[in-house]
Amino acid sequence: MAQDTAAFAVNATRRGWQQIGRARYPRATRLVITADGGGSNGVRLRLWKSELQKLANELAIAIELHHLPPGTSKWNKIEHRLFSYISQNWRATPLVSYQVIVDLISATTTKTGLTVHCELDDMTYPKGIVVSDQEMAAINIIRDDFHGEWNYTIRPGDRSDRAVDS
Repeated sequence: MAQDTAAFAVNATRRGWQQIGRARYPRATRLVITADGGGSNGVRLRLWKSELQKLANELAIAIELHHLPPGTSKWNKIEHRLFSYISQNWRATPLVSYQVIVDLISATTTKTGLTVHCELDDMTYPKGIVVSDQEMAAINIIRDDFHGEWNYTIRPGDRSDRAVDS
């Protein structure tokens, strides 16, 4: 099973974009992500930002991040619009294997048209990867005027190849 690391979270975003987002939004110039403030996509995680830079470069689009402020993840719409239906769908079913879990999540639907795509990620994501100060400085991050620590955009192309002002 994959470790819940920043690399895992970014790869899940990559797969979602490649499998669904790219076809639905072919003229997109940015990818907007709303994320909790902690965990594998935490506001302070260097690896999260470094992996997002790689993704922005790969997709050639900006990635705009909006983290929920500390203590507010209970208002995350995904919690109410998705997870509650998944929980209802698998209630009283023994979760005896990953395949059972994937199948139950994938079978989740609602009367209003929600459908869920789920697949098992069997890649290995090492823990403890350190992102250096130099690597952080190369991230092409533009912080928003309003709580730039929570709201920022990572643009394609890193800063490492740009001239330094003296």
